[in-house]
This record gives sequence, C-alpha cells and structure tokens, in this order.
Amino acid sequence: MSKLIPLSFGLVTMLISGGCSSVKPWEKGYLADYTMKPDRDILEVVFSEHMWFSREAASGGASIGGGGCGCN
Repeated sequence: MSKLIPLSFGLVTMLISGGCSSVKPWEKGYLADYTMKPDRDILEVVFSEHMWFSREAASGGASIGGGGCGCN
C-alpha cells in the first residue's frame, strides 16, 4: 500500500507534464491560422450567444465585464 501512493503520484506527474511543450517561433503561424479562431463561423457565434442568454435569462453585454449585482 505504501508503494502505491508514490507510484500513482509519479504516474499522474508524468501524464500532466507530457502535455507541456514550447512553441517555436516558426510554428506560431499554425496557431494564427484562420481555422484556430473561435469566432470564424458567425452562425456558430450567433447560436452560442442565443444559447447563453437563453440559459442565463439575460441578453447583451458580451463585451462588458461584471456581474448582474450592480457592483461594477
């Protein structure tokens, strides 16, 4: 039982650190590609905003931060 805890901790550490990588300057062009933009499809953005304000019972204010408590 005592060997299981360090072994599981090591396994979790290896899994977490495996996703870390640095991006080379010549690879940044792939990240700036049009397909990487979250708002590239205007219809999807409209539907997402519609679902958001339907669930939250509010509309507008997509670019303004703050809550609905009036404490801005």
